[in-house]
Amino acid sequence: MEILNSASKIVLKSGKEDSIKRFHPWVFSGAIAHKEDIPDGETVDVYSSSREYLGTGIYNSGTIAVRLYSYSKTDFGQDFWIEKIQDAYNYRQNLKLTNNPNTNAYRLIHAEGDNIPGLIADIYNDTAVLQAHTTGIYKYRNEIAQAIHTIYKGKINTVFDKSEKTLHKSEPNEKSSENMYLIGESKSECIVKENGHNFLINWEEGQKTGFFLDQRDNRKLLGDYSENKSVLNTFCYTGGFSVYALDNGAIKVDSVDASKKAISLMDKNIELNTNSQNHTSYSEDVFNFFKNNDMTYDIIILDPPAFAKHKSARHSAIMGYKRLNTEALKRIKSGGILFTFSCSQVVDKYLFESTIMSAAIQAERKVKIMHHLSQPADHPVSIFHPEGEYLKGLVLYVD
Repeated sequence: MEILNSASKIVLKSGKEDSIKRFHPWVFSGAIAHKEDIPDGETVDVYSSSREYLGTGIYNSGTIAVRLYSYSKTDFGQDFWIEKIQDAYNYRQNLKLTNNPNTNAYRLIHAEGDNIPGLIADIYNDTAVLQAHTTGIYKYRNEIAQAIHTIYKGKINTVFDKSEKTLHKSEPNEKSSENMYLIGESKSECIVKENGHNFLINWEEGQKTGFFLDQRDNRKLLGDYSENKSVLNTFCYTGGFSVYALDNGAIKVDSVDASKKAISLMDKNIELNTNSQNHTSYSEDVFNFFKNNDMTYDIIILDPPAFAKHKSARHSAIMGYKRLNTEALKRIKSGGILFTFSCSQVVDKYLFESTIMSAAIQAERKVKIMHHLSQPADHPVSIFHPEGEYLKGLVLYVD
């Protein structure tokens, strides 16, 4: 590739190059000894204190000052994005996701896990939905969209950029982003398949890119245990776990979510797949549902939103997980199963497991761990960036 000689330079403090030499893709602001006046989104070359070249990335003011995309000098032209996204595509091809008649919704790009920090790209049949988490990635959104269109050889005919909320949340000074179609015309929803189940996806109005793709394998596992069982699906959103339970022979499924919009979409998903006579939806806060009902179940799913986004909220998050799991454990029948999850990145899997143990003690239930769960293979974790493992789950057998 052509070397871009105009890249700004950043020099690190002595000893701060070690993590980069181990291919960690982040440079923290506190590691920088010297930099020019660099605007957000600018390409930068990073050097050690002895002026050894380390890598090329994009600068953003904030705690993570540079996200690295290459460890050799390169430009960020169209060929660069085609090569990066082709690598991500090839990996999904090996996972048998790119041409799968039973599953046509999956993650194509998982930020650092695919060596493209700051970018999420999800595929919904013939539509790609992008989310930029940094100004630098947002700057290249059109090149990224065109690269996806090129790699899929016309099979992706719509690319929607949904970066407004994610970018403003992580980059509050960024005022220019608006959700828009980069390729193709507006079509806000479609029906996709996941392991043979049908789901209505609305990427314009839905959470994240429209669907929680990271629970695909865990939903399938839930289905394996659902035959002739009563199931409670809390924080159900659009009903993924509920659909799998019903399609696999559950005799009763109750789904709870505080969002009326999510409940409405979930009801449509139930109708797309199965007879809904065994299903009841509750538009209610989950803690209130537990407070107001004493029903018991064979299986309970706890899949709440992140209780903590930052370390400062970690303690309150732990208390929330303990309270939630204690309530659920009190309502599981003897011989029942609890699927419990955390997507709070600041709560690691060891802390989460110890929290669930505390809940079991408080609920006075004997518990066995059946499975340790995480995100699926299309949400990869780079071995050089363990922070990318955010989804933690346990499947528990309750005596």
